[in-house]
Amino acid sequence: MNKEFIPKLFSLLKEGISKETITKDVLSGLIVGIVALPLAIAFAIASGVSPEKGIITAIIAGIIISVFGGSRVQIGGPTGAFIVIVYGIVQEFGVNGLTIATFMAGFIIIGLGLARLGNLLKFIPYSLIVGFTSGIALIIFSSQINDFFGLQIAKVPADFIDKWVVYFENIDKINGYAIAIAAGTVIITLYFQKLIKKIPGSIVAILLSTIVVQIFGIPVDTIESNFGEIPNHLSMPSLPNVDYATVKSLIQPAFAIALLGGIESLLSAVVSDSMIGGKHRSNMELIAQGAANIFSAIFGGIPATGAIARTATNVKNGGRTPIAGIVHALVLLSIMLLFAPYAKLIPLSCLAGILMVVAYHMSEWRQFRSILKGNRMDIIILLSTFFLTVIFDLVIAIEIGIVLSSFMFMKRMSESVLVEKITADNINGEHLFDDELLELPKNVLLYEINGPLFFGAARQFQETISNTHLQPKVIIIRMRYVPLIDATGYQSLKEIIKSYRAKGIKVILSGINEETKKDFEKNEMFLVLEEEYILKHINEALDKAKSFN
Repeated sequence: MNKEFIPKLFSLLKEGISKETITKDVLSGLIVGIVALPLAIAFAIASGVSPEKGIITAIIAGIIISVFGGSRVQIGGPTGAFIVIVYGIVQEFGVNGLTIATFMAGFIIIGLGLARLGNLLKFIPYSLIVGFTSGIALIIFSSQINDFFGLQIAKVPADFIDKWVVYFENIDKINGYAIAIAAGTVIITLYFQKLIKKIPGSIVAILLSTIVVQIFGIPVDTIESNFGEIPNHLSMPSLPNVDYATVKSLIQPAFAIALLGGIESLLSAVVSDSMIGGKHRSNMELIAQGAANIFSAIFGGIPATGAIARTATNVKNGGRTPIAGIVHALVLLSIMLLFAPYAKLIPLSCLAGILMVVAYHMSEWRQFRSILKGNRMDIIILLSTFFLTVIFDLVIAIEIGIVLSSFMFMKRMSESVLVEKITADNINGEHLFDDELLELPKNVLLYEINGPLFFGAARQFQETISNTHLQPKVIIIRMRYVPLIDATGYQSLKEIIKSYRAKGIKVILSGINEETKKDFEKNEMFLVLEEEYILKHINEALDKAKSFN
C-alpha cells in the first residue's frame, strides 16, 4: 500500500512505541479530554443543537481521527469554525438536515483524500483563512451576548445585524449575576494556568460557577433550564434517510462543511508538525476526517475536524502519538457515562465566557492587522472574506474568497511570465544567454519565454509576440524555461504560428525536449508546425534560421 494512505498510528505501532512515550500520551490525553468537555458542550449549544451532540462528536470523531489519521498528534472534534455553518443549516433544514449534510460532507472529504488533493488544500491563501476565521470569531462573540449578559431572549435572530438590533431592544433585561459569572469565567480561563499549568482554567471556572449557583440559588439560565437532561449514554447508530431531493438541497452546505473541515484539519496538522518537527500524511488525514464525519452523523453528532487549540494542548502536555487522542476520547466517554447528570447544572453564562475566550483566540487580530499593511490583493481577499462571513454567509464567503484568490494567483503568475524580444541589433549575450555567446542573423527575431504558459498568461504572451512591427524572415521562440503549457497556452501558440506562416514568416521552436515533444503530439502541434521546426537546442534553431537567408 502507498505509504501516504497508511494511518500514522499503524506505522508507529510497527516501529514500536516506548513505555515512556505511552505514559506521556496517556497523561496528555487525560488533560486534553478534560479541556475538550466544556468546549464540546459550548460549541454544540452555540451551533443551535443540544449539548450532548457536541460530546458525542468529540468521542466518535476523536477516536476515528486518532486511529486512522495521518498526523501523530491531531485531536479531532467539534470546533468553533463550524458554529456559523451548523447554526445556519439547523435554522434552515433542521437537525435532520444537519445530520444528512454532515454525512454527505464525510464522503466528499474522503473523495478529496483519495484524489490526493490534500496537498492542494494547503495552498489556500493565508489572507482568505484569516478573513473567514476572524469573521467566525466575531460571529461567535456576537452569538454569546444573550447568555453573557443574561438577556433571556427566547429566539435570537441568525442574521448578524438583526441580532444586534434585538440585543439593544432588550438591553434593560441585563442580569448582573450572569455578567459576574461570565466575566469571572473569562478571567479564570485566561489566567488560571499561569498559576497551575496542568489544570485547565475553563474546568475550574465551570466547577466554581456551577457550585456557587447551586448553593446560593443564583437566578441564571443553566443547561437544564434551556435543554433539559443530558443523556449519559451514546445514541444508537442509524443511517440518515438520503434521497435525490435532499442531496440537491444540501449539496452546497455539505461542500462548505467538507472544504472548511479539510482546510482546518490540514492547517492544524501543519501547525502541530512545526511544534514536534514531524510530517503528517495529508491525504490519509482527509480520509480519516471524512470517516469521522460519516460516523459522527450516524451517531447523531455534528461536523468534526482537527482542533488546533486542543492539538496544541496535546503537544504542550507531552503527547507524541495518536494514543493521546484515543485516550482523550475515552475520557470524554467516561465523563458522559458517569457525570452527565451533573453537567446539566452548568450556567450558560459560564459557557458564554468560555466561548468569548475562544472567539478572542480565533480572531487572529495581529495577523489581520499585519495583512492590512501588505499587498493590495491580499487586503481585498481578507476584507471581502471577512465582511461576507459576518454580514451574509460563510459558504458565500469561502466561494467568493477562493474565486478572488484564483484571480490573484492568475494575475501574479501571468506577471511572472517574461517574453523578451531580441534582434540582431539589440542582442546582449550576458543578459539573455548567460554564458552563451551566440550570433543572431539579420532578419531573424528571437523571443525568449520564461515562466509557465498557462491560461492566465497565454493572452499576454500572444499579444506580446503578435504586436511586433518588424517583418523578419524567421521567428525563433525559445522555450527552455517554460515548465508548463496548458490547453490555452497550446491554443495561443498554434494561433501565433498560423498567423506568421500566413505572412510567409518561418517559425522555429527551440528548447523543446523529448518530454515536451510528447505533449506537443498529444496537443496536435505537429498539425500546424512540422517536426523539423521543433528543435532541442538554440544552436540548431540558429543554424536552421541561417539556412533560410
